[in-house]
Amino acid sequence: QVQLVESGGGLVQAGGSLRLSCAASGRTSSDYAMGWFRQAPGKEREFVAAIKWSAGSTYYDDSVKGRFTISRDNAKNTVYLQMSRLTPEDSAVYYCAARSGVVLPTTASRYNYWGQGTQVTVSS
Repeated sequence: QVQLVESGGGLVQAGGSLRLSCAASGRTSSDYAMGWFRQAPGKEREFVAAIKWSAGSTYYDDSVKGRFTISRDNAKNTVYLQMSRLTPEDSAVYYCAARSGVVLPTTASRYNYWGQGTQVTVSS
């Protein structure tokens, strides 16, 4: 079993920055793909960014390209999402997810493990 715990959410003004963390524990391995998703009220859960643990390759949704950066710290078994130039449209619950044996999946249904989410609210 893999446990994912998100942290770092909060309230930030438009144009500001926030860094989310996803701490993974349990039987994780370096072949995992780690993804960030977000879900606003009444909306479907949407893909934000993903990273392949072993290779470090990344993929971003067009809506966050150039503003968000996904990275990982192998020693801490933690994935980060650095968010910059935030807008109110970025407000959502952000979820961390993991999937083994798949290269950068962007569909939520393809992930096996999920955290509980962390709320990000961007005010104007």
